[in-house]
Amino acid sequence: MTPLRVVVADDERPARSFLVALLRHYDDVEVVGEATNGTESVELIERLAPDLALLDLQMPEVDGLGVVRLVRRDKLPLVAFVTAYDEYAVRAFEMNAVDYLLKPVAAARLRQTINRALERLERAEMHAGDADRVRAAASEYAAHAPTTLLRRIPVRKKEDIFLVPVDQIVSIVADGELLNIVTRTNERFTITYRLKDLEARLDPAQFVRLSRGTIVGVTSIQRVTPMSGGTYTLVLHNGQQHQVSRLRARVLREQLLRL
Repeated sequence: MTPLRVVVADDERPARSFLVALLRHYDDVEVVGEATNGTESVELIERLAPDLALLDLQMPEVDGLGVVRLVRRDKLPLVAFVTAYDEYAVRAFEMNAVDYLLKPVAAARLRQTINRALERLERAEMHAGDADRVRAAASEYAAHAPTTLLRRIPVRKKEDIFLVPVDQIVSIVADGELLNIVTRTNERFTITYRLKDLEARLDPAQFVRLSRGTIVGVTSIQRVTPMSGGTYTLVLHNGQQHQVSRLRARVLREQLLRL
């Protein structure tokens, strides 16, 4: 039988070494790569095409869920998250049939994960729905976990991953399932994320929602022009213009237009 090819990602060396040591006791497993952060994980997964990725959920900057969002859909292997107990993560993973391991990882539980992956591969089950399940788990987790405000947003552009500081963002505009981000230097990035989930992780003192599909940075607003019907047109420092919906006009007045 061809060994199960595994990539392990954890920013904490002792935890990563412990997991790799356990895996190397198995004759039916080959550890093909180790990553110390999320950015390395994306590169390794796409270059090595493992069968299974064991991803630490809590890696800084680009966490395990971020890795799944950044890896190209056709390159995403089977995924199991490794995490300290987190009721929100566990619930999200269980609801979406995503495998996970709790730290400290028990050898018997790791063996179950390996067996499940091998069974999937033996049945020649391709992973068409796996990316959707993991991304659904990510959205479920984002919706219910305690809010941690973002300082940087990991985005993909061709082969590179950029960490975009949120204080450099001028506007975020939804286009279907995609979000288009424009920075102060007019750099443009696209991510797959729900606008309401991203809004929940942005500082409300720094960003204001203009409509169902648009958020802008408060300090990027240059001019506000009243329109008929009690709405507004906003002009940003980079020349972008955005319409304020009637529903959001009241919020805009209360947040920004009162002394």
